[in-house]
Amino acid sequence: MSNDLKSMLAVAGLAIGLAVSSGAALAENTNLAPGFTQLAKAAKVVVMPVDVELFSMSAGGVNEPRADWTTAAHGHMKAALASKSKKLGFSAEPMSEGAADEFAEPIALHAAVARSIALHHSVGGVWALPTKEGKLDWSFGDAMKQLQATTGAQYGLFVWVRDSYATAERKLAMAGLALLGIGLAGGTQTGYASLVDLNSGQVMWFNRLARASGDLREAEAAAESIEALLAGFPKVQ
Repeated sequence: MSNDLKSMLAVAGLAIGLAVSSGAALAENTNLAPGFTQLAKAAKVVVMPVDVELFSMSAGGVNEPRADWTTAAHGHMKAALASKSKKLGFSAEPMSEGAADEFAEPIALHAAVARSIALHHSVGGVWALPTKEGKLDWSFGDAMKQLQATTGAQYGLFVWVRDSYATAERKLAMAGLALLGIGLAGGTQTGYASLVDLNSGQVMWFNRLARASGDLREAEAAAESIEALLAGFPKVQ
């Protein structure tokens, strides 16, 4: 084999390797908006109160709200989110529940848009929107501008979680029907976390959590859920 041919093959191999690496990098960053790679350490981020609610699942599969569980989970997740924000290293400005009452509408809007992102982007497949081309290209428009004006923050971090737990009766029903080859679902934990540019309304980062494990009623488990929700958070530099 000539030296020229060897050189050509080496260049071709390098090109293929770079292409594969680039493709892998893109695949790993589908939770980031196009062109967004990192969060400036000095950028102020208002951390919205965790939007969380817990339910007990009856024998018939009906979810019933549990205020006591929700209160416990809220406290655990609030502490865990504050700790995680500090570890990530960005300039966090937590918003109190009282102050957040003024922004009930954008908080509710976030929950609605997050569900759409989860379905059409995170789950994708037959639910993917062709116009998005697999990119995290979602915006709240001007809906977040008042939040930006009031807080002076460049970004907002939103966390939404719903969790349910099978009652003893539900577990008995699950066990009994399993013997007949019929599967019944138990409790599920679903959550969304979003980093939003408050000026443009653009969703800069998004993550989804959907699983049948975790217990937000316990501090340690709630902290693990926050870790899972904020996995892949943009690098802070």
